[in-house]
Amino acid sequence: MERAIIWFKCAAMHDPVRPVMKKPALIGWEAKNRDVQLVIERPFRGDELLLRMKGWFTADVENAIDILKQYGSLRVLNDYDLILEAQNISDLDALSKRLKEVFGAEVWIEHLPKQRLE
Repeated sequence: MERAIIWFKCAAMHDPVRPVMKKPALIGWEAKNRDVQLVIERPFRGDELLLRMKGWFTADVENAIDILKQYGSLRVLNDYDLILEAQNISDLDALSKRLKEVFGAEVWIEHLPKQRLE
C-alpha cells in the first residue's frame, strides 16, 4: 500500500493547498413535536471532505474525485489528513501523469514515504 497527499491550486491565492479535517462534523436532528438531544460527531470520508472544497480550488473537484478514485481510495488519515491510498507506486506514477494531463499545475500528488506515516 502506497499513500500520497493531494495538492490543489487555491482559487483565491493561487498557492498550493490541501484539504484537512480541522474538526469533525456534528450531525443532529430536530423533531416537530419533541426535543431531540442526540448529536453524532464524526469526520467526513475522503470524498465528502473533498466535495466540501468545491469552489475553493481552481480545478473541478468532482472531476478530480473521479480521476483519483480510478487509481486508489480517498481516506482521511488520523482524522486529519486527506490522502490517496494506492496499491503500488506505479499506480501513483500513473495517477500523477493523468492529473498533469487533465489539470496541468492545478492538481498533483506528493508520495508519502512510509517512515513519515509512523
